[in-house]
Amino acid sequence: MKTIYFIILFLIINFGGLALGSWFMGDAVTGEWYTNFNKAPWTPPGWVFGVAWTLIMICFSIYLSYLFSIRNSKFVITLYVIAVILNVSWNYLFFNQHLTTLAFVNIIALTLLIIYFFITFGDDKLSNVKHLLLPYIVWLCIATSLNGYVIFNN
Repeated sequence: MKTIYFIILFLIINFGGLALGSWFMGDAVTGEWYTNFNKAPWTPPGWVFGVAWTLIMICFSIYLSYLFSIRNSKFVITLYVIAVILNVSWNYLFFNQHLTTLAFVNIIALTLLIIYFFITFGDDKLSNVKHLLLPYIVWLCIATSLNGYVIFNN
């Protein structure tokens, strides 16, 4: 029962974070500033972002529910809060403020933090569940490369 409670809680927080990030982004994706960029040839179509983030946040919420059922400490809570802040703030930095280099540092930090979750909290009790972080890690690597391409090619 505790795990179900945590899944619902993390789904609400994580999808709330996505909604907040989207709100910070506004209409920048279709705006002149972004559409005029020289984007990476591997930039996926827009609909892929929504599908990817939905899958990622479902997997991340399930992973977190197991993690918090086993290791509900101030340290783990702090790491999670930092991850949420980094995830939401990237949209604000990149799309709203046009601070592409700072957004790049931000997304690298988020990627390293999620990898830290994968490595550090992947012991015997979480060994199978930790693989739910792989879509997040893969997507962050792609997103980091897209952000880097924008910096280095514009």
